[in-house]
Amino acid sequence: SSVAQAFPQGFVSPLEGRMAGPQSSNVRRRARGVVALAAGAAVVSQCLDLDFVFPGSSAAASRRDVLAGGVVGALVGSAGAAPSADAYELPPLPYAYDALEPSIDKATMEFHHDKHHLTYVTNINKALEGKTQPPLVELQKTAIKTGPAFRNSGGGAYNHNFFWLEMAPKGTGGAPSDKLSAAISEAFGSMDDFKAKFAAAGAPGARFGSGWVWLVVTKDNKLAITSTPNQDNPLMEGVEGTPGIPILGCDVWEHAYYLKYQFRRPDYIKAWWDVVNWKQVSGWYADALAGKAPTTV
Repeated sequence: SSVAQAFPQGFVSPLEGRMAGPQSSNVRRRARGVVALAAGAAVVSQCLDLDFVFPGSSAAASRRDVLAGGVVGALVGSAGAAPSADAYELPPLPYAYDALEPSIDKATMEFHHDKHHLTYVTNINKALEGKTQPPLVELQKTAIKTGPAFRNSGGGAYNHNFFWLEMAPKGTGGAPSDKLSAAISEAFGSMDDFKAKFAAAGAPGARFGSGWVWLVVTKDNKLAITSTPNQDNPLMEGVEGTPGIPILGCDVWEHAYYLKYQFRRPDYIKAWWDVVNWKQVSGWYADALAGKAPTTV
């Protein structure tokens, strides 16, 4: 099922306007990439708390220097000063920043999308400057063995694309398909039992520090709950936990909830269920049974 069909009337799909042919699409992507990266340079330079914006860095150079270098390098490549493939892009949200309130507040959405997600996109573009850039979903399989930039920034870019698409304003995300509902009941007992087990896997005691909790379709087409550290995801070879095709994921990094919930991660996860886009998740489930992972872009 298509992403466009997964959203209710009034949504703006990040896929719209990209189907006019490969040549014109490449031109538009390059132009939009330059604009997005230029905006990113301006946004990041204004951030006062670089520890919060630049997750996971331990480089000897200052975070400001490293991040500025990533943005400038990606801009140079996108502008055509050196041979490079089209840059990955920061996709627009398919809803307004305040559309997920009260579950997720406007300020968190602005900070999360415009700063954190942009940082991951900027840095994976820098890592791949002058190289072939495969579809982002294809980058995930070998990300762990390829190196930290691919694992952290490539994973972060994919995971956040996924995250925005699997949510919808309260009351618009629908219900799980009959097929998905039956699979959840078979695997976990009931929807309530599933939610309780999912929340437990994402609680601080189970996923200490930063990471994600996922519902995946395993290689035998069964459902399983798993969690991953940092920006790892179940598509990555060698990942901690249960590998598989993700169809639902909750970001439990502090930047996803701290402005509203502070240390109360369980409260955030409980409220998050109200904005799950079950139409999208059900479509991804059908695709996963056929062996297809969410492309997200």
